[in-house]
Amino acid sequence: MPMETIPTLALAGGAAWASGLNLYAAILVFGILGSTGMLQLPPDLEILTHPLVIAAAGFMYCVEFFADKTPAVDTAWDALHTFIRIPAGAMLAAAAVGEMDPAVQLAAFLVGGGLAAGTHAAKAGTRAVINTSPEPVTNWTASIGEDLMVVAGLWTALNHPLIFLVLLALFVVALVWLLPRLWRTLRAIFTRIGAFFRGRDPAVELSATPHEPLALEDRHN
Repeated sequence: MPMETIPTLALAGGAAWASGLNLYAAILVFGILGSTGMLQLPPDLEILTHPLVIAAAGFMYCVEFFADKTPAVDTAWDALHTFIRIPAGAMLAAAAVGEMDPAVQLAAFLVGGGLAAGTHAAKAGTRAVINTSPEPVTNWTASIGEDLMVVAGLWTALNHPLIFLVLLALFVVALVWLLPRLWRTLRAIFTRIGAFFRGRDPAVELSATPHEPLALEDRHN
């Protein structure tokens, strides 16, 4: 891999990764750094330096700042942003490599979308698990930690791109390990909630699988 492509790949990967955590914070960081001359953005990302884009990202970041720290509201917010963070992450990644071959740009779009989707799924799933605890402290801690991760991750991508790419690869490996476990945990939580409202035994519900349906006598209890 030519050394000159490493910063571009880190920028594209950082944009997609950060979009899955907090899209508005990512756009705000790029916009402020680009508009102040602290970062030379690729031509296709220079639109992020427009005052209107910075103002809109700043406003939405403030909205998300409070929504993301309120139990249950944060889960609804994450569900809505499934349709925003993932395509935005894909577009930012593609724009970061916009001056390269169109095939590279398409590849960046596809990989960026997948990376944003994985990061978003990990964030949303973790938040849903955290919401099983009634106290708000864990929500605030998780939200502030995510904001700090976005800033720290983008700083690393811009200043130490090779280190960031290594960390990003480790993050993807961690995602492969984490997401199935998150899914099983969430399935157990929602099964217990459903069993509670139906007056059923959660243990019986959890023991049933699509290939092992509940016994007929259990279904009528």
